[in-house]
Amino acid sequence: MTKNVRVRFAPSPTGPLHIGGVRTALFNYLFAKKYNGTFVLRIEDTDQNRYVEGAEKYIVDALNWCAIPFDEGPGKNEKFGPYRQSERKDLYKQYAEQLIASGNAYYAFDTADALNAHRKEHEANKKTFIYNWHNRLKLSNSLSLSEEEVQTKLDAGEDYVIRFKSPQDETLALTDIIRGNISIDTNILDDKVLFKSDGMPTYHLANIVDDHLMEITHVIRGEEWLPSLALHYQLYKAFGWEAPEFAHLPLILKPTGKGKLSKRDGDKLGFPVFPLEWKSPEGEISRGYKEDGYFADAMVNFLAFLGWNPGTEQEIFNLDELVAAFDLDRVNKSGARFDPDKIKWFNHHYMQEQSNDALAVMFQQNHDELKDIDVNYIAMVVGLIKERATFVSDFWDLSAFFFTSPKTYDEKAYKKAMKEGTRELMGELSLLINAIEEFNVENLTTTIKTWITNKEIGFGKVMMPLRLALVGALQGPDVFDIMYMIGKNQSLERIENLTKTI
Repeated sequence: MTKNVRVRFAPSPTGPLHIGGVRTALFNYLFAKKYNGTFVLRIEDTDQNRYVEGAEKYIVDALNWCAIPFDEGPGKNEKFGPYRQSERKDLYKQYAEQLIASGNAYYAFDTADALNAHRKEHEANKKTFIYNWHNRLKLSNSLSLSEEEVQTKLDAGEDYVIRFKSPQDETLALTDIIRGNISIDTNILDDKVLFKSDGMPTYHLANIVDDHLMEITHVIRGEEWLPSLALHYQLYKAFGWEAPEFAHLPLILKPTGKGKLSKRDGDKLGFPVFPLEWKSPEGEISRGYKEDGYFADAMVNFLAFLGWNPGTEQEIFNLDELVAAFDLDRVNKSGARFDPDKIKWFNHHYMQEQSNDALAVMFQQNHDELKDIDVNYIAMVVGLIKERATFVSDFWDLSAFFFTSPKTYDEKAYKKAMKEGTRELMGELSLLINAIEEFNVENLTTTIKTWITNKEIGFGKVMMPLRLALVGALQGPDVFDIMYMIGKNQSLERIENLTKTI
């Protein structure tokens, strides 16, 4: 690729960043880094009525947590700043008027009531109201009115919008990197509003102007913007600017049924749809992947496979490997179904890659019961149980017996383990354990297994009640590892506690 690649992620600060938005940001980031390009963050806040305090900071924090930070954006390398559209609003009016001057746009003075009346009339005749070439001369705008009438309205301060003048009887030949060639009949297009009566541009005008001024070479965005592609191509042509290349990503679909993944789906099925926890201005809290115990690497790896595949069997990729493998040509056209079990699978993998020391610190911070326990001991415990864990929050249930003696015994396990003669066997076992001078895993294993073999009894008759005494259930890592970790005295005490119940 010869030209300097510049891509942008342009979210609106209307609430928390959905993971669909995170995937869009990720694909932009991967594409930029693959070609040594620039990843730009632009905040599209022209709709001030929907602006939510704290949303912009949330977006930045989410990108940073995912380790896909922007190269240019608000407060960072502002080469083409400002990067908030609300701070650029003085720019857009001149470009809207430039389109009027070139005959590609026009003033429209139609009131909301008048337009509603037209819509109702069309609905009564089972037609769809479209404001374009077939009726624009019958409506109140600078194409149907004389220059004097238009100037009078402007001088009087009447409300107006600026609409794009879509052409008649043309076929647009559009190209999308993912979807290929697309043909659009301009007769079905409406004359979109580019500039609103409140003095702010619509998404369409601001988007095109900013992408041009920020020298964006590739627009990688969600499929929901595909219907806008025709207008955006026409705007570039009307301005006489070179259009960037476009790539529209497939939707992320809900796990079951039809439709796009929503927060409601997450709430219903018990998983987050936001990268970080979000607290709304009204106090409503929405779960986040970070706070739910997911590793950022796991989420990024998972999201990369929603709509893209490397063409190989490899599933585990670090960020550098994703950059090297990523190619827009391998992005699918069809929607990608969200699988909450698959992201858990990724998280389990990345759990195993974490150091025991780092996990021990997280574990200790999450449990007051561990605050006075040596973190090195906790790390040893983590090493024994993390293979069976998906989240750090799983650790306590898997390891509580390393820190505290069982207070109760699993009822089914108790019935299974306790047989005739168990009390006597446990008494003999206690004497055997007490006699072991060098209390380590190897000596415990050899001494106890040799004793069981010499007595010519089944291993289950000893090992099941022994495990039950140590753990309170028939689960956990190797029995001899547990005994070594908790020590001789604690092991003997737990065996004694069990025999008292017989």
